[in-house]
Amino acid sequence: MRIATWNVNSIKARLPRVAEWLEQAQPDVALLQELKVTDEAFPREAIEDLGYNVETHGQKTYNGVAIASLGPLQDVETGLPWTEDEAARGIAATVDGVRVVNLYVPNGS
Repeated sequence: MRIATWNVNSIKARLPRVAEWLEQAQPDVALLQELKVTDEAFPREAIEDLGYNVETHGQKTYNGVAIASLGPLQDVETGLPWTEDEAARGIAATVDGVRVVNLYVPNGS
């Protein structure tokens, strides 16, 4: 299984590059951080049109994480269970029996 990660620093600004990268690299699982959009504003259709299943944990302006997988995503969990911080910085799912965790951990406070 090929797993790749990318801090996209705004999925809206980087969508053409993300789509091109997914088409060329074809990772089995792509972990995206710093989406800077809500779940409703995530360009889900553009990623799904490339054959990926998508789950997001978005947040307007800052943060936001997503998992895109060529296989089905199961047992999806969002948030950081060890903290009361409500920032959208964590998402996990099971893909083909492998638990994948995507965290956005910004530098600073």
